[in-house]
Amino acid sequence: MAELSPVLQQATPVLAARGQGVYLYDEDERRYLDFTAGIGVTSTGHCHPRVVEAAQRQVGTLIHGQYTTVMHRPLLQLTERLGDVLPAGLDRMFYVNSGSEAVEASVRLARQATGRQTIVAFQGGFHGRTMGAGALTTSGVKVRAGIGPMMPGVAFTPFPETYRHGWSEAEAVRFALAELDQLLLTVTSPKDTAAFIVEPVLGEGGYIPAPAAFLEGLRERADRHGILLIADEVQTGVGRTGKFWGHQHSAITPDILITAKGLASGFPISGIAASSALMSKAWPGSQGGTYGGNAVAAAAALATLDVVRDENLVDNAAEQGARLQEGLRKVAAEHPVIGEVRGRGLMVGNEFTTPEGTPDGATAARAHAAAAERGLLLLTCGPAGNVVRMIPPLIVDSQQVDDAVGLWSEAVAAAVAG
Repeated sequence: MAELSPVLQQATPVLAARGQGVYLYDEDERRYLDFTAGIGVTSTGHCHPRVVEAAQRQVGTLIHGQYTTVMHRPLLQLTERLGDVLPAGLDRMFYVNSGSEAVEASVRLARQATGRQTIVAFQGGFHGRTMGAGALTTSGVKVRAGIGPMMPGVAFTPFPETYRHGWSEAEAVRFALAELDQLLLTVTSPKDTAAFIVEPVLGEGGYIPAPAAFLEGLRERADRHGILLIADEVQTGVGRTGKFWGHQHSAITPDILITAKGLASGFPISGIAASSALMSKAWPGSQGGTYGGNAVAAAAALATLDVVRDENLVDNAAEQGARLQEGLRKVAAEHPVIGEVRGRGLMVGNEFTTPEGTPDGATAARAHAAAAERGLLLLTCGPAGNVVRMIPPLIVDSQQVDDAVGLWSEAVAAAVAG
């Protein structure tokens, strides 16, 4: 009898039987508020009727139309529809299946287009678990441990973390940009540097938003040196942060945008967007893949984009995210073990620290488990596992937010009590 790998660790004890909206149900029909959204994937909630209908209809007509062999209408329609929401000038798409694949596609394009080799990534960033994407990842050593040597041509520089250093946002930005300038003087020449890759909000690294001034500083330096700027919007895209794209909290436009997760409400599809001029610099044969742009996933993505637009889910993410943070800050005020509540839109983290200010992963783990016992499903993140994150579907309403805050308050109290 075959079994799952023993290395796989389930974050909650739930055996899900079905999902509906913001809720998951186990085989005993116990209901759980799902504030994980499949790690930010079920953007329109579980089994949104319009997404289900689109996928069911597509399954009955064409499941797999391999898109470098034949073309199919759902992918053409999805690409046209993405044109309505992509930043101006990013008018060409290449599709794959996962965030990691899209990250690697962006690196391949950046290196081929510039003729340069080095990719500069930021400490705490998560870009995937495959060998290339893993080489860009420093959200925790578990992604990199035991598989070296890693892909060469990668350099790291600090991300502006205010809470960890006890700095103001301006101080953190000034430090991070100064360190980037130093990197370009001492480690990788601008003439050797193909791209900067950055998450608009650190994901696995602790749910830390990038200040607008930092992203704008990256854009200025990229323009000055002929370096490409890659926005990894795998988790922050499709409305998650209260803007359609996470980088839109600043004034920048990236050269390459990576999208995945919430794009198709749970169906595997990802892609990179770039300008026609940039995408045409990819070398022949460098873009392809068996399952990329799958017809059913494309139909689900098209329906997802329509739901996000028609139900005003980007605005809802901003509104409910503000309500969620307000509630969580009240809980934190009652429990000093939560050192900071932070995030953007419906991407919110609670950082647990000791009285000395060091990461408190043990209390975070107890709070996480206590929440699941009470019917609230959450995830942890951060290098020390001391940040409990909340990423509900974008359809969440005010009552569900308030319910989650109430359950979280009980869970933190239980965790603190030991």
